[in-house]
Amino acid sequence: MGGSGGVGDGGIGDGGDQAPGGAGGSWWPSRAPLTPGGQVAGLGNYGLRGTRHSVGMAVLDRLARQLAVAEGWRADRRCCADVALAVARGLELVLLKPRRFMNVNGLSVASAAEIYNLRPEDIYLVHDDLDKALGKVAIKLGGSARGHNGVRSCISALHSNEMTRVRVGIGRPEGEMTVSSYVLAPFSAGEQERLEQVLAQAATCLLEHILQRRAPAAEPGDRG
Repeated sequence: MGGSGGVGDGGIGDGGDQAPGGAGGSWWPSRAPLTPGGQVAGLGNYGLRGTRHSVGMAVLDRLARQLAVAEGWRADRRCCADVALAVARGLELVLLKPRRFMNVNGLSVASAAEIYNLRPEDIYLVHDDLDKALGKVAIKLGGSARGHNGVRSCISALHSNEMTRVRVGIGRPEGEMTVSSYVLAPFSAGEQERLEQVLAQAATCLLEHILQRRAPAAEPGDRG
């Protein structure tokens, strides 16, 4: 799903290279969690928040609220991303929003995977899907990029296609609007009325899938 123009691999926005935690000390732990539940990455164009192409990032914001870490986002220059750590039923999750354009999101996803010693199969990619109507959410295990530039970037950076995809429908443009213009535009007023429900649905489906898939492998007892 193209749409975002070709860019370099630099980060976006003021603070993209700021160390986490500010001057008061290190917010990010020096070592990876001992029992990680995985990384959840919301794909999108960091400088174009609120557009259809960046709906994956909006789902991550909703998931962070659901996990009570909405105030926990920090910029980490090591992976050029906003990151929040969350715990769900004893599973430690790394929530990530790349501070890069869509075409190079994979650089941030791969860097965070290295920091936290995560395998491609431990990673969830949340992204928009033109082939599904708004309100439709599907989870797919691995496979090709299906034309999505952000997923393609992740496959390239991780040298694997085993990441789980959470595909959030945005529908296709009507009339003469190009796909590029459509995905880079904000949701319409009518779509905005449904968007909060869509984001909540996607976040809930995602979390349920993670818990069903990974919770049995966690250490006994709920540390969350």
